Amino acid sequence: MAISRERKEELVSIYSNLLRGTDGFIITENRGLNVDKMDDLRDKLRAVSGTYAVTKNTLFMIALRENGWVVPEELLTGPVAIAFGNGNLPAVAKVVQGYLKDNGDFFAVKGGVIANSVFQAKDLETISSLPTLEEIRAQLAGLIVQPAAQLAGLLQAATSQVVNVIQAYLDDRNPPQAGEAA
Repeated sequence: MAISRERKEELVSIYSNLLRGTDGFIITENRGLNVDKMDDLRDKLRAVSGTYAVTKNTLFMIALRENGWVVPEELLTGPVAIAFGNGNLPAVAKVVQGYLKDNGDFFAVKGGVIANSVFQAKDLETISSLPTLEEIRAQLAGLIVQPAAQLAGLLQAATSQVVNVIQAYLDDRNPPQAGEAA
C-alpha cells in the first residue's frame, strides 16, 4: 500500500530528528524478529540512551543527505532498522552485539556510520569495545584529579619542610636550659 506524500514528509522529519541527536548508528536487518523480540531490543537500547527504528530506506537516505550524513546506500537494502547511539554509540553497539549473539537467526548487523565514516558488520565488535561515555568521563576525571592530588601532596610536603626549618632555627636560637628536657 502506497503512503501519502504527507506521511513521507513526516517520516523524513522523524528520521532527521533522530539523526540530529545521534553520534552514529548501526544498520540492522530484520529476518523475522517478532514484536516481542523487537520490543525487548528497544528496551535494552533505551536503557543505554539508544533508539531503535524500522526505516523506509529511500526516505532514510533523504534524511541522511538533508542532515549532512554520509549515505551508505549499499547497506540500506532490504528490511532495515536502525539502532541510534544518542551520545553513546559504544554502549549501543554492546547491546546490539549481545542481541546478535542471542538472536542471530532473526537479526543481522549490516554495518553503520560513526563520525561520518561507514563501517561494516565485522567492525561492530571493535566499536562495542570502545569506552562508553561514562567510562570516558571517569577517565577524564581521574586525569584531572590526579595532578591536583599530586600538587596538594607537594604543597603539604613543602609546608612541612618549612615548619621543620623554622623549628630547627628556633631550637638553635633557644637551646634548652640546664635541667630542661630537650
